[in-house]
Amino acid sequence: MQIASDSAYVLHARAWRETSLLVEVLCADHGRVGLVARGVSTPKRHPLRAALQPLQCIRLEAVQRGELATLRHAEAIDVAPRLSGEAALAGFYLNELTLRLAPRLDPLPTLHAAYARTRGLLGEPARSLAWALRCFERDLLDAIGFGFDWHVDGDGAAIDPAARYRLDPEHGPRRLLHDRGSQDRSDATTGAALLALAGDHPPDDEDLLSLRRPMRALLSHHLGSRGLKSWEMVAQLRRLQSEPGA
Repeated sequence: MQIASDSAYVLHARAWRETSLLVEVLCADHGRVGLVARGVSTPKRHPLRAALQPLQCIRLEAVQRGELATLRHAEAIDVAPRLSGEAALAGFYLNELTLRLAPRLDPLPTLHAAYARTRGLLGEPARSLAWALRCFERDLLDAIGFGFDWHVDGDGAAIDPAARYRLDPEHGPRRLLHDRGSQDRSDATTGAALLALAGDHPPDDEDLLSLRRPMRALLSHHLGSRGLKSWEMVAQLRRLQSEPGA
C-alpha cells in the first residue's frame, strides 16, 4: 500500500539499529501507522530526523508492507509546540494515550481532528489545558467506539446536573443513589461536568476537577493492566511538590 502526501502527527520515535528510527504517527487518511525511517541519523538526513520529533506535524510518503511501513519522505508542515513543565507532560500524555488506544491502519478522521485541536491548546493555562485533555479523552473514546451519550445515563435517563455519577465502561454513567462520604465522591463526577462534556462548554472549577479520576478509571479499563507512564510522571511530580520546602 502506498501512503502518499498524507498529513500526520508524530506520536513517538525511538532509535533502531545504528542510524534508523522506529516512528509512530497519526495520519489523516490512514490512522495510526508504524514506520521504519532508515538512515536518518546520518548528517545528510538530519532535516528528516528533525521532522520526526513527537508532536511535529509532517507530510509523508511511505510504502506499507506488513506491520510496518517504510518511510520514503517526510517534511515538517509547521513548527512543533515548544513546551515545558506541565504542558510538556500534557503533550507526552496526549501522544502516549493516542499511541496506546488508537488502532493501527484504521482511518479515524475525527480523532486526527481532535488531536490537532488539543495540540494547539497545549500551551494554554492549567485550567484550559485540563479541559482540553478531558475533551480529547472524550473524543478518543468516541472515535474508537467506546464513547457515551453524555446527555443520558446508562439507563437512558437524562443526566441530572445536581447528581453524581460513576462511569461504568460497559454500562455508561451510573447515578449514585446515596451521595454520602468521601469514598463515594472520590471516584464520581458531577452531572454538571458530564453535561459540559456533552455540550462542549467548560464547567466550573469543581466540576472540571471531578472529571479527572472517573475519566482515568474509564481509560484504565480500556488500557488494561498496564497504565500510562505519563500518569506515573504526574504522580511523582505531585509528590515532589507536596514535600516540605518544595
